[in-house]
Amino acid sequence: MGKLDTYKLPLKSLGIGTHVYEFQLDTHWFELMDGPDVQKGKVKAIVQVINTGHLYDLRFELTGGVEVPCDRCLDDMTIEVDQKSQLFVKFGPEFYEESEDMIVVPEREGELNVAWFLYELIVFSIPMKHVHAPGKCNKAMLTKLKKHLAGPKDEEETDLDLQDEEEFEAMDDNDQAAGSAWED
Repeated sequence: MGKLDTYKLPLKSLGIGTHVYEFQLDTHWFELMDGPDVQKGKVKAIVQVINTGHLYDLRFELTGGVEVPCDRCLDDMTIEVDQKSQLFVKFGPEFYEESEDMIVVPEREGELNVAWFLYELIVFSIPMKHVHAPGKCNKAMLTKLKKHLAGPKDEEETDLDLQDEEEFEAMDDNDQAAGSAWED
């Protein structure tokens, strides 16, 4: 039995109607997933499977939080997860994605492991930019970063305040604007 077999839904053996599965996705689960984006967290996942007889309507609801490094100071921070999604599944000769929200599962297998779908839903719920709220970043790291910034330096200043974090925010926004200019 595989480490992620718990997340297999026995579609073929489900009767017509609604079936509900609940999973607790903890740090151990994230380690098993071995994904690059998230390694820690605690998320409750509810998967509702509606069998219509020829099609399976999977409705995912995920709530909880995951830990990711702050883009600015690299300390861990918690990002809330509150995600709902839907996926349709039908049987066919082999596994393939028919469209963005429709997959085909081999009828001979008759089951679907949703572990990777759950991981992707969590990752897609995380904003591209993750930084602590103003005043919450690691002050020592911000001080080191400021030493490497281009521009005039104030030798007397040894601690960063909210204004400095706003300068970092402005730099991030300028970097993004410059990046989008290259994309045009």
